[in-house]
Formats: sequence, structure tokens, C-alpha cells
Amino acid sequence: MQSPARAPINAPINWPAALMLAFTSLPIVTVLPWYLWAHHVSAAAWIFSALLLASNGMSITAGYHRLWGHRAYAAHPALKWLYAIFGAMAVQNSILIWATAHRVHHRHVDDVDHDPYSAKRGFWFSHIGWMLRDYPSSRPDFARVPDLLEDKVVMAQHRHYLWFVLGTNFGIPISLGFLFNDIWGFVLIAGFLRLVVSHHFTFFINSLAHAWGRQPFTGLNTARDNDFLALFTWGEGYHNYHHLFQWDYRNGVRWWQFDPTKWLIASCAWLGLARDLKRVPDFKIQRARVARQFERAREALASSRPHSRLLTLQTQLENEWTQFSETVAHWTQLQSEKLSDAKLQMQDKWEHSELRQRLQVLAIERALRVQRRRVQSLRRSLMAECVPV
Repeated sequence: MQSPARAPINAPINWPAALMLAFTSLPIVTVLPWYLWAHHVSAAAWIFSALLLASNGMSITAGYHRLWGHRAYAAHPALKWLYAIFGAMAVQNSILIWATAHRVHHRHVDDVDHDPYSAKRGFWFSHIGWMLRDYPSSRPDFARVPDLLEDKVVMAQHRHYLWFVLGTNFGIPISLGFLFNDIWGFVLIAGFLRLVVSHHFTFFINSLAHAWGRQPFTGLNTARDNDFLALFTWGEGYHNYHHLFQWDYRNGVRWWQFDPTKWLIASCAWLGLARDLKRVPDFKIQRARVARQFERAREALASSRPHSRLLTLQTQLENEWTQFSETVAHWTQLQSEKLSDAKLQMQDKWEHSELRQRLQVLAIERALRVQRRRVQSLRRSLMAECVPV
């Protein structure tokens, strides 16, 4: 049971994080405006800033988050090292600390005592405040992440994290500045500005993605889907889906949803750099969407006084629920039959059974999609007929 929301307890200042955030932000609000007014910044500085921003962002989303945080796929060591290098350049702590805290966040989402960046403690806290003080909920428990402790890339980066940070954040911008004869432009744009923007784009996933958007899959937590936010978070804006199906390597599951992290992982798999990509079956996705429509329809019913038209719509809703329950039971039976058939020794019988079951599952998935639209229409009718209690 989640604890009730309360004001954050007093905790000592986390000086390393506070000084780092202040040190990286101060030049952006003081030196950079003057420099842009008084000097010409080369196009190369802006181009490489964008490239480094993307490298940092997707090393966090594809590496820190979906690979190490959720084990949504397996990666070749070469790809892991790229994530470790450019993820360290984002200065969001080591893989070990970041992924450990994120798993706790999913285990205790919204709990004000245990979720490291609980949205129930306010926008400021979930965005950046949780890092500025040494709260008990932020202290990592490495005993819960044995897989990370056994990962050589994770542990090498953790042990030498400071050198990774300094080498990338000073070495890369300064070297590029020498190459293009624009050292200060690269330091300010590809160094400080890129880092501050990268920070807040990621922080928005903990704050804004729990406050703004829709909840098409679950209402059990504060996570939201937000197509606009996905544009700035490399596809992480589909957060309501992610909190229900965290092991999926995708966040944007629809073909039109902007999720470059998903496309990167799929491309790496095609190149042989990633494997074992986990995907939630379409039936489970459709089942969650339909169940959520029923939940919202019942909320509309509960908030209205009964009348004749509303009772008719309620009967329709219960009939839809009966059909939904039968569909889910049919799918469960098919899965049970599939496991039984897999034990058969006759290969031709197995292949015939597999084809038959797959066709049945596809028919069930289509039926759920149609029913979701019906229940959604029914919910809208219920809302239109509601007479407040």
C-alpha cells in the first residue's frame, strides 16, 4: 500500500550533485548570452552539439534505461561500451547507480517514501529536487542488482566514472574546437549548453511524463503518454505504456509514434549488435487498452445519478464486459493448448496446430481492437448522459 503524500523530509545537501548542476548551468545564464551577442559561433559547433546531444540522450534511453534498467534486450560489448562512454558524457551518474535507482522507481512508483523521484512529492522534487539532497530513498541498494554487478562494462565505468565524465565533456568539445578553430564556441555550445539541455530533457521523463498527458493503458500510477514530450526524450514520452510493460524494448508501439530509441535498437539488432529484443504480445496491449476503457466508463457511471438512458447504457456496458471476459478466457485457453502441443513429438502436427492457433490469436486481437472502439464510444455516450450526483 502506498504511503500518503507528505512534504519531503529535511535531508543534507548532496553537494556533488548540487555543485555539478550549478557549475554546468551558470555559464549558460551568464557567459553564453554575451558570447552569442559578441561573437560568431561556427555552424560546426551547433551541428556537433546536436550530434552529441543525440548520442548522450540515446545512450541513456537505449543503454542506461532499456538495456541495463529493464533488460529489454541483450547487446554486443562494442555497443555497451558506446553507451557507457556517451552515457557518462551525459553526467547522470554511473550505469550502476542510475539503473539501480530506476528499478526501485518502477518497483515503488509514486510511493513518497521509497520511489527515489516520486511524482507525488511535487513537480520540482521529481524533476530535480530529489538529486539536490541526500534523501534515504535515493541511496542505492546494489544487493538488488546482481546482474549489473557481474557486467564488466558496467563495473568498469562505475569504477572510473569520473575519468569518463572529464575525458568526454572536456576532451571531445575542446578537441573539436581546435579542429574547427572555434574552441570557446564548442566549449559553450557543445559542452555546457548541450549538457544542460540533455539533463532537463531526461529530467522531464521523471516529472512532466508523470503530470501531463493521457493514460490509455493504466490508471494505477501517475505515468502519462505524451506524443509532444516524446520528441524531446528520444521516444520516452510514452510513459503510461512503459510503466505497464517496462520490459518491452519499445515505448512507442504504434508505427507512427516517435521513438528513435526503438529504431536504434532494432537497427542494432539488424547489424548483429543487439539480440533477444523483448516485445509485449499485441493481445496483452489490446487487453490493457480495452480494460482501461471499461475502467473509465465505470468511473463515468459512478459519478452520475441513475436514469433510464443511463441504465440502458449500463446494460450495454455489462454485455461488452461479458464478451471481453470470454475473449480473454479464449486467449488463455489457446496459450494453454500451445504449451501442450509443444510437447508433441510429431512435427507436422505441431506446425499445423501452431498455424491454427496463430490465426485464432490474430482474430482475437482484431476483435479486441473493434471492441475497444465500441467501449470507447459507449464511454463517451455515458459521459454525455451523466447527471452529476
